[in-house]
Amino acid sequence: MEFLKLWLLDLKDVFVLCFVNDNRWEWLLEGFINSIIITVLAIIIGLFFGIVLATIRSSYDKNEETLKLRGGIGYVLLKFLNGVSKVYITVIRGIPVVVQLMIWYFVILVSQDSDIVVAVVAFGFNSAAYVAEIFRGGIMSIDNGQFEAGRSLGFNYVQTMIHIVIPQTIKATLPTLLNEVIALLKETSVAGYVGIMDLTKAGDLIRGRTFEAFMPLIAVAVIYLITVIVLTKVFSVIERRLRHNER
Repeated sequence: MEFLKLWLLDLKDVFVLCFVNDNRWEWLLEGFINSIIITVLAIIIGLFFGIVLATIRSSYDKNEETLKLRGGIGYVLLKFLNGVSKVYITVIRGIPVVVQLMIWYFVILVSQDSDIVVAVVAFGFNSAAYVAEIFRGGIMSIDNGQFEAGRSLGFNYVQTMIHIVIPQTIKATLPTLLNEVIALLKETSVAGYVGIMDLTKAGDLIRGRTFEAFMPLIAVAVIYLITVIVLTKVFSVIERRLRHNER
């Protein structure tokens, strides 16, 4: 019992040293807020460009033979855009995200004053490649009868995609999208490589100032874990409501 009391007292002292002294808990709060901001804005960019890329690729895959027989500028343009999309996805998925972040920071957006903006752009365009493949798989799984139903309602191809196919694709790919959001949140932990105060960087700063590794790292791990649990719960609620609306 005496050992346990001494251990708890020591743990309390370490807690005060790491989080209370000099208001170091504020570093964790700032890092957490920055991580959430980067994740939310990056996933918005990723969803937008990912859906565009997925639409281009799936449209080419589904209509290649028909468009090839017709020929014309439409086929040439779609083939070109499909090739560009494939190259983009291959390059982005083949380069580590931390390398992409540093390229954006030190090469492409070197004159940008806001580090957060650089991180949002880097993680957003990285996420777009993965979202594109998620949505492409979802679109390809939609029965061709849905496209025909759209045409029978007087929709053109783009309207059919917007009003019929993409909403169904979102429902079908929601669990996979959750995995992408979680992965993106955890990928923001490398933002500290370019000097951004993210959650992991905040933990490193506390460790560097206090020379205590256990408490800061456990705090960072717990915050990430709780955030992922909350995200999972939110997506579960959304998924249940979407299923309920189908009935």
